[in-house]
Amino acid sequence: MNTIMLGARNAFRNTTRAISIVIILGLVIALSMIMLVSYQAVNTKIKDVMSSIGNTVTIKPAGFSSFSQVNNALSTTQLSQVKRLKNVVGVNEYLTDRLKNTSSQSQLGFGRTNKNAGNTNLQSPITINLNKIANKHRRFFIAGGGSLPTSFSFPISIIGTTNTSQISGANIKIVSGSDINTNLSNNQVLVSSQMASKNNLHIGSTFTAYTSTLKVAGIFSAATRTAQNTILVSLPTEQSISNQSGVVTSATAYVDSLSNLSSTTSAIEKELGSSADVTSSVTQANNTVKPLNEVLSIASYSLIGSVIAGAVIILLVMVMIVRERRREIGILKAIGASNLRIIFQFMSEAFTFTILGAVVGLIIAVIGATPVTKALVSNTSSSNVSRSNFQRPTPGGGFRGGFARQNSAFGSISANIHNIHASVSWSLLIYGLLAALIIAIIGSALAGWIAAKISPSEAMKSE
Repeated sequence: MNTIMLGARNAFRNTTRAISIVIILGLVIALSMIMLVSYQAVNTKIKDVMSSIGNTVTIKPAGFSSFSQVNNALSTTQLSQVKRLKNVVGVNEYLTDRLKNTSSQSQLGFGRTNKNAGNTNLQSPITINLNKIANKHRRFFIAGGGSLPTSFSFPISIIGTTNTSQISGANIKIVSGSDINTNLSNNQVLVSSQMASKNNLHIGSTFTAYTSTLKVAGIFSAATRTAQNTILVSLPTEQSISNQSGVVTSATAYVDSLSNLSSTTSAIEKELGSSADVTSSVTQANNTVKPLNEVLSIASYSLIGSVIAGAVIILLVMVMIVRERRREIGILKAIGASNLRIIFQFMSEAFTFTILGAVVGLIIAVIGATPVTKALVSNTSSSNVSRSNFQRPTPGGGFRGGFARQNSAFGSISANIHNIHASVSWSLLIYGLLAALIIAIIGSALAGWIAAKISPSEAMKSE
């Protein structure tokens, strides 16, 4: 104990030098702590982003475009092969079309339609303020020219589906009536509350679509205009009433785990070949977290570099102190001090410098961890966003729809990766202290060994 206390007191024999060493070590240890905090915060954020993208794969006919009136189509037979693939736990299939009414313009390019697109006696719940559009010099594109009639009503989307929980990614909730059986062709439908109100529909009401009479089984609420303007029927029903037997316009495959998403996407691409465009969120997510991975690399290398720099500083300081105290070391050994005692004395001195430096470093790290982490993320992600912000729209959305959806998803994830808060937890404090101890051990071990090798006679001669 006396040896340890003597080493601790020796650290302050030269006050100016002691303060300088503590400040330098404090800056080095602060850098180590900040990089350690950044690494943990960014690594946690990467896991959060990757876990939020969902285990889904989107399947659409090759070259599908909302502006195109002629598109390829998938078939239930093709998708049955997808259902049998390893790691695929389910496939939702959709057949999307539009219905015109007496107030709709058939020339308007609203979404995909088949050549036998039908009529309906329903009116769309979505209205357009034509005067407001005119005042703002906006207009709709109508093939062949012309203008919108004052009684214009949007075409109504009709979706045959095997999943009635969502419409275009928006959740819906049945508020009246009951759900439909998506496995049967039974001419039962779900309509939005806005559609029901516009057309005075109730549970059990009927209306026409194509040449068939459909019956309202349930009424749902939805937050988006797209969902409010949509009729849901079972996939077999839509295939039957639209004369598109076995046809599917899109599908969503569900994978058993995120770790299998990439390999399963490739397997689906291989199974469907050139007839389909297969996409998943994993590619976009990987591109989005790319700047975070770069921050991880910076933090890792900086952490290693700062630990090495701290050890070298301690080593050089202690070697210098050993050289200054050669005579003192010689005298100690001459009066019977053991090599182990000499080593412990200098290691204690090194530990004193390092612990004080760790205190200074901790204060700096607590103040600077979050700003430094956010600055690293912002600088790296900004360059990546500028390179990828104007990507080519994905197949299936058309320029306007696909580009908007793609950038909406990109924006939400990008906003998510900037929402990083780096905090110094107790576990990080322990890691920081361990790092400081490692610095002290590595830096003082060689200096202590050098001191222990000095013989009393050599020490006296050098004086």
